[in-house]
Amino acid sequence: MAVIVLEPPERRPGDWIGFTYRGLRQLPLLPTAILVLLLVTAIFANFIAPHSPTRGELTDSLRPPVWMGTSVSETRTVVEGRALDFVTQISLFEAQQEIEEGKARVAGGGELVPGVELEFLRAGGTWTYILGTDLQGRDVLSRVIHGTRPSLIVSVVAILVAGSIGTTIGLIAGFRGGLADAILMRLTDIVLSMPLILIAVVVAAITQPSLQNIIIIIGLLLWPRFARQVRGEALALKQQDFVARSVVAGSSGLRISLKHILPNIVPSLLVISTLQVGYVILLEGSLSFLGVGVPPPQPAWGLMIAEGRGLLQTAWWTALFPGIAMALTVLSVNLFGDWLRDKLDPRLRQI
Repeated sequence: MAVIVLEPPERRPGDWIGFTYRGLRQLPLLPTAILVLLLVTAIFANFIAPHSPTRGELTDSLRPPVWMGTSVSETRTVVEGRALDFVTQISLFEAQQEIEEGKARVAGGGELVPGVELEFLRAGGTWTYILGTDLQGRDVLSRVIHGTRPSLIVSVVAILVAGSIGTTIGLIAGFRGGLADAILMRLTDIVLSMPLILIAVVVAAITQPSLQNIIIIIGLLLWPRFARQVRGEALALKQQDFVARSVVAGSSGLRISLKHILPNIVPSLLVISTLQVGYVILLEGSLSFLGVGVPPPQPAWGLMIAEGRGLLQTAWWTALFPGIAMALTVLSVNLFGDWLRDKLDPRLRQI
């Protein structure tokens, strides 16, 4: 009697290319494109940015974006004699000099007499600074590009730290149960009850603000979100037949947790991690906005928004563009996380 052995078909290079192409086509187009662009920007920021993010020229202070022409930066009242308030007034002699140098003009185009308003002119945008400059004359585009690095580094590393701690605690609590579960879950409840931003601000203010401290603070305060989810899934998985058979076979608790329970939790961990990236980016931006995050003059989106909040009426671009970058990043990460959850959750796939 002949025995027929069936072998899997040999895959050619073209088959792998087609398989990869079909997999990439299933990704959400817009969120994936934005995230890939941010990742490339963060890695090659030194080559992409047209200027230094920390150095600027005061002569180019508050340059508007390239599409804006000459605009009015401020107005002062012309007074005869010496100006008493240099913020709101200017003497007639000084006003005449400003007009002759082309730096100011009389509001409405009238004659230069005491009592009229003198408008100071800001130079229009230039292709040298596509998105304009800030108060110190630093290029906003270059700072936005370099600002992707601390946001992505903090989010990725802090989630790795929080995920590792939370997964370990969740596995121990869910698989062991009993007193260990009660103690670990009460500890989790205590950390969850703490106001995350307030604790992060206090700790960051006590320690010297730095990127490393922000990563440690966020990682140590974010782990309960992972521990809760992992514990719940571990409680359900340890009731399954394959776990019972492993116990009967004499496998240790550590082996069962790492070989049978953890691999089945990995899809949920990926979804949780992806959805937490946006939250961590907002948290890092909030800490930088409050002055306890990335120390200046290093660029960070939250720090740029904080520096530009007092210039919204005259130089709105200093705060708008880093805000747009942060909003697009958080939105893209959340959309990608929703898509990943739909793909990895078998209950949603059946629907």
